[in-house]
Amino acid sequence: MLHNHHLGSLGLMRLHKSVIVSCIASALLLFGAAQAATVLQAANGHEQELVPTGKGYGVPFAHPSSFAKPTGGASSNGISYHGGPVMLGTTNVYYIWYGNWSGNTATSILTNLAQSIGGSPYYNINTTYYDGSNRHVSNAVAYIKSTNDNYSHGTALADADIQAIVSSAIGSGALPKDTNAVYFVLTSADVNETSGFCTQYCGWHTHGSILGSDIKYAFVGNPDRCPSSCAAQTTGPNGNAGADGMASIIAHELEEAVTDPDLNAWYDRRGQENADKCAWTFGTTYTVANGSKANMNLGGMDYLIQQNWVNAGGGYCALRY
Repeated sequence: MLHNHHLGSLGLMRLHKSVIVSCIASALLLFGAAQAATVLQAANGHEQELVPTGKGYGVPFAHPSSFAKPTGGASSNGISYHGGPVMLGTTNVYYIWYGNWSGNTATSILTNLAQSIGGSPYYNINTTYYDGSNRHVSNAVAYIKSTNDNYSHGTALADADIQAIVSSAIGSGALPKDTNAVYFVLTSADVNETSGFCTQYCGWHTHGSILGSDIKYAFVGNPDRCPSSCAAQTTGPNGNAGADGMASIIAHELEEAVTDPDLNAWYDRRGQENADKCAWTFGTTYTVANGSKANMNLGGMDYLIQQNWVNAGGGYCALRY
């Protein structure tokens, strides 16, 4: 079953093409900002706590069957624990290359990312998150396998199609069923996600029941479809603006999936998860040979990856911990 209220993650950012990376945050536009503002209602003089949607904004607690009631107390780190699980041990990653990726360097750029992000100082930020038994997220990610999907659901995908694509990949045996994993549906630039890709979000994560198990999965669209909305720069550090933009979106969804897989663990009073709190901020950058910006090297490749929220020291956005 698709948890329609539990969709996704990376909110939309609009950029002038000439903007400098250090100014990116000022151009951020998160879908639902106006909507979220209308539901930040005062109840007896107190701001109502919101629950995450995964798309970068929160909504009021409404139906017990849909949302876990917020129970998190005040946190000196700017984010609170609400009792749900986190992903422990090594988080496995699977890619589903949906659409046409023939001859696209994205397959090497993004595979290298998944192979190299675990164990990095950047991913170590996630170890500041833990469950109710004080078991912390591990700085461990394993890229396991990928498969291709040749437009099984066409070029206009609904939210339910993303779960169906994951279910088909697992059901056919192309990918194993893995409950400690995140399955990424990566779409080529000719594919649209009709619930709001490019206009409301750039990516999202959620979970659903697939073949009798709770499976975590994510949608990540190709910023080549809408570079002014979902790419931080027009030239990427690896010479592929779409893939280089997807790298940051993948990192965003991965770190939220491990710290808030069921959307009832770690988030703030506005319903923002850890990566939401630092979306489209990149910290200190350096210039690579083609003139683009990067802020970390993973597996021998340069990437421009957004910062993540450190759940320690009062809470702050950073590139390492």
